[in-house]
Amino acid sequence: MHGGLNIWQILLESGVVVKLVLILLVVASVFSWTIILQKYRELKLISEANDKFQAFFKSSSSILEINREATENHSSTTSLMFRRGYEELNKVSEKLSASKQGNIGQHFSQHGFQSLERALKTGFNASNEKMDLRVSTLASIGSITPFIGLFGTVWGIIDAFSGLSTGGGSIEAVAPGIAEALVATAVGLAAAIPAVWFFNFFNNQITRINSQMESFSQDFLNLIERSILIKKD
Repeated sequence: MHGGLNIWQILLESGVVVKLVLILLVVASVFSWTIILQKYRELKLISEANDKFQAFFKSSSSILEINREATENHSSTTSLMFRRGYEELNKVSEKLSASKQGNIGQHFSQHGFQSLERALKTGFNASNEKMDLRVSTLASIGSITPFIGLFGTVWGIIDAFSGLSTGGGSIEAVAPGIAEALVATAVGLAAAIPAVWFFNFFNNQITRINSQMESFSQDFLNLIERSILIKKD
């Protein structure tokens, strides 16, 4: 449109501070989208791997077969919990055999499944540490970038109106400066909105996976208890 503002030209001619603010916001946005794409693929892979492993877990009654599947399925968080629990089960069994202090069924009948529960918890915590990695960065980007953009806007407006403070100039003269200042706010919001949305989205995904893992820990203990009862009988 004739006489309209050329945003790109305005940005190229903007002040040093506004340019630095815009560069910072663009870098933050690129970093945010990098995290978003990586975390989306990661959580999708974990979810699919959990579904596959849990389907095998429920269809098989052999602990050895389940352990073989868990060893091959490294993407699943529930398979990690199974491996930790299975390793602890073997350690308890080996210690009982070496010390000749009774069989494993008697041990768990007397002392309960606390050692297995702790082993499952370590797998749970390790999985959460991996899933939570860099998710909080999205929250930081989402909360900080609007204020960085606002800073650029305020600075740009102050710079634009500095020419009017001496009594010269007109609104047409300061319009480009105001436009470049407002662009900083727009870029800040463009960086913040996806970061906040995906932060909440990923948290919901992680919460759902955590519920799966909590249910799986009970299923694992039930499987061990049934296996011990069969051995005792």
